[in-house]
Amino acid sequence: MIELESVSYSYGGGDLLREIDLHLAPGSFHFLTGPSGAGKTTLLRLCYGALRPTAGRLTIFGKELGEMDRDGIARARRRIGVVHQDCQFLDHLSVAENVALPLAVSETGQGVDDRNLGELLGWVGLSARAQALPPELSGGERQRAALARAVIMSPEIILADEPTGNVDWEMSQRLLHLLVELNRLGKAVLIATHDLALIRAAKAQVQTRVLRIADRRVIAAGAGL
Repeated sequence: MIELESVSYSYGGGDLLREIDLHLAPGSFHFLTGPSGAGKTTLLRLCYGALRPTAGRLTIFGKELGEMDRDGIARARRRIGVVHQDCQFLDHLSVAENVALPLAVSETGQGVDDRNLGELLGWVGLSARAQALPPELSGGERQRAALARAVIMSPEIILADEPTGNVDWEMSQRLLHLLVELNRLGKAVLIATHDLALIRAAKAQVQTRVLRIADRRVIAAGAGL
């Protein structure tokens, strides 16, 4: 569904990523690790078309990014759910309204089904917080709301950037369980994380491929992870 072939990305006159090969197939589960500043977030942004490669070929749902116009990229992004590291919400809207926002602003004309929205909030354990405002949420609640918002359009791919970075271990396990459930429904999942314990926990639940950014390239991580 997303394929990078010899993709490079330059920033500030030098390569940040170089000759990246990556294939996100339906039902696959990938982790991406590496030190801070290695380019994990940049790679995720390439995957959903927020950045264009400076070299190589990037294909999203069978179409090369370089041949897609802005509308085409927007249509492709509706099939990709993104959980950002620093999840942003509209503070004057309730949790339920923030989660439903992608449906409300989509061009498909798809309305917000209150029952389905309620089921989704229940799935992420936020039924009791549906009418709360974002500033009233804990870190874990914000991350779960971000995940709900990312999947409300029933995307085929989930990209998550440090989704457990600001939560305790118990909450990180809950978030992981939700992502594993999505994967078992056939979604492709790519998680960028520093948390090696999270990766080990995931490997006990689902078949995963662990990748590491090193020297500006993506390589398979060692079997010890």
